[in-house]
Amino acid sequence: MKLSARSRFQQASLGLFLSAMTLGAQAQVVQNTTAAKPAAPAAAAAAGEAAPSSTMAELQQLIQSRGVNELRTTYNGNYGASLLFKADDLTYYVALFQQKNFWRVLKTSSESQAEQTYKLFVDQTAQLADVDIRRIKLDAERAFTQRQISANESRLNTLQNDLTLQRKQEEQVTARQEQARQEASALAAEKAAASDQLTTLQRQIRALEEQQSKISGLPSAPQAAASTPARRGR
Repeated sequence: MKLSARSRFQQASLGLFLSAMTLGAQAQVVQNTTAAKPAAPAAAAAAGEAAPSSTMAELQQLIQSRGVNELRTTYNGNYGASLLFKADDLTYYVALFQQKNFWRVLKTSSESQAEQTYKLFVDQTAQLADVDIRRIKLDAERAFTQRQISANESRLNTLQNDLTLQRKQEEQVTARQEQARQEASALAAEKAAASDQLTTLQRQIRALEEQQSKISGLPSAPQAAASTPARRGR
């Protein structure tokens, strides 16, 4: 079947239009691809800066931005375990830490796994802190014992000083008593000598008085009155 000149012209025009559309579409795709290429590295870099390097870093960012809720926390000495929940995607974080520094972090969407891991971490904190708690108690007991030693040493020194002073005082008292006994003995001897001397003098006086009475013819003085002071002196 032969086509007319008009039909052949229409077919040629339609072919040129489709070719032009195809070339335009290919040019648009090339242009879009070329324009999008410079932006791809920047987007990748931005995504790399925002993405955390580890689960620990991810949890730290969430805690700083208050993106998680703390459900439970247990402390044993310097160790602790926490169970945290991210509400927007129903994710659980279980952390084991020492002095608030993360040691182990588990991320899970299973509540049962999170609870089991939290209990396991709590048991580990008790085991890990046992040595520290024992060390703290032993250090306190050692310090208490040292204070008791110091107090007892001070008490011992005080008692020793008291005993030394007491012995010195006893020696002084004994010396004073001995001196007093010696003085009393000396005084007793002096008194006895004085009494003997007084008795001798009184006898001499009576003898002279008797001689004088005989000469003058007067009665002599009674001997009892003369001897009474001597007996009292003894």
